[in-house]
Amino acid sequence: MNTEILKIILQLLGGLALFIYGMNFMSDGLQKAAGDKMKSILALLTKNVFIGVLAGAAATAVLQSSGAVTVMVIGFVSAKLMTLKQAISIIMGANIGTCITAQLVAFQIGDYSWAFVIVGFIMYFFLSKYEKIRDFGQAIFAFGILFSGLNIMAAAMEPLAQSEFFSNLMLKVADVPILGIIAGAIMTTIVQSSSASIAVLQNLASTAGPDGVTSLIGLTGAIPILFGTNIGSTTTALLASIGGTVNAKRTAISHTIFNVVGTLIFIWLTAYIADFVTMISPSGHQLDVISRQIANAHLCFNVATTILFLPLINVLAKVVTKLVPGTDEEKTLMETVYLDYNVLEQPFAAIHLATKEISRMAEITSGMIVDTKKAFLANDLEAANNVIETDKVINHLRDMVVKYLSSIFPVETVTEHQSVTISGLMHVVSDVEHIGDDCKNIAGFAIDKITYGYKFSDSAYAEIYQCFDYGSKMVSDSIEALNTGNTLLARHVKEQQEAMEDFEERLRHMHMKRLNTKKCSPEFSVIYTDVIANIRKIGDSCDNIANAVLRDINFKDIGEKE
Repeated sequence: MNTEILKIILQLLGGLALFIYGMNFMSDGLQKAAGDKMKSILALLTKNVFIGVLAGAAATAVLQSSGAVTVMVIGFVSAKLMTLKQAISIIMGANIGTCITAQLVAFQIGDYSWAFVIVGFIMYFFLSKYEKIRDFGQAIFAFGILFSGLNIMAAAMEPLAQSEFFSNLMLKVADVPILGIIAGAIMTTIVQSSSASIAVLQNLASTAGPDGVTSLIGLTGAIPILFGTNIGSTTTALLASIGGTVNAKRTAISHTIFNVVGTLIFIWLTAYIADFVTMISPSGHQLDVISRQIANAHLCFNVATTILFLPLINVLAKVVTKLVPGTDEEKTLMETVYLDYNVLEQPFAAIHLATKEISRMAEITSGMIVDTKKAFLANDLEAANNVIETDKVINHLRDMVVKYLSSIFPVETVTEHQSVTISGLMHVVSDVEHIGDDCKNIAGFAIDKITYGYKFSDSAYAEIYQCFDYGSKMVSDSIEALNTGNTLLARHVKEQQEAMEDFEERLRHMHMKRLNTKKCSPEFSVIYTDVIANIRKIGDSCDNIANAVLRDINFKDIGEKE
């Protein structure tokens, strides 16, 4: 291999590397700049299919990756937070959203790329104490790097285009559409980015052939490659679905079918598409306008395919259900339902899944309160044993959630507010686990009470019964406040905690009176005081959860599937 060819190859690969790095870095900046606004997009993901298309497009525009959105959707489908039909609509929208990068590339602002780098650098490095300015600066800086990479690729393609071997190869690809489709699919599979593949295609098409006048490949030759990039982009979803649920696999396959069938339909209309795109795009010399034409062809293809398939979502869902038959086994209590490590790169989505798992834990502890009361007051040994076994589940889930939340911290796109939210969620999950521990302690006292035949006075039973009612109400109110973000209810929980502390103090005085008048046996005093102390500690944990809600740690943005 001679030195000139090696130099061209290194330039091409280096420019591509810069482009992909710039695109990913820009995505990180945009995601951090969007911050909590991504929650709004997240809430839309579980609405009807039409809104799903819009939400998918919006999410992809921010994340700059249809693959990232598809992986996120697969995670939500696995967790049963959205239906297969909703997932398909979002993927359709993601295909449209990914056209944004091609449109940006078509502006051909490469001459100004260093201006973006300089402005973004100043904002990112010198104004970093202002979080929003820093995040926007990162996006602008990366935008400049992206175009610098394109400039390097363009410079490498000029001598390459003069090569007889390469130009003949491009002519073959342009003349045989199936070769174009295969080339686009393979390239996208390798670089794992359809946006990068299309940018290379735009640069290639904007390069003059041996005659120095016409495009090396032309619009008609570029369109099949464009279709191929869409097919290649589905490999990310297919890989993410490996080991996932049945519906996760169906979602990934539906993405592939959608893009493959769309290609099979429109490949026969390539000449007509080229004519239509030429008509709607700016006029001018071919080399000057073909990049915009390719971007418009990409947009038209994805919009047309979505319009064609949107009314057929039910049919597509039935097809993939036939292709991937079966149902998933119900998960045991000990298994996490919502946590998915594939979505960690999108902190807003990972936090969303973590909150669902914590909410599930809280509901389990709410059931423990019921069993604990039954165990102690009704001498139900089975209920007591259930509480002790369930506490093991809660402890395990706490460990899994804390590990998951800890894995979000190192992600580069985590904002300061999200970091605070993650820390708050760690405290919440610990408080939920403490409620389980206190229930287990009382269940242990219940077993002792049953084993040794301890009997309390009627007044002692009535007091403990009332204490349990206080605790149960506080647990249910704190969980509702956590799920809804109801600050009024959170404040009411804090008021209940103050009342609980006063009530515990009053019960202790009343118990001492019974001991002095010999209405109660001293040997039962330890169990009595320990039970009401543990119920009060349950109230303390509820108070901590209420404090978290008042600090804006809540699950109110969790959407429910329709």
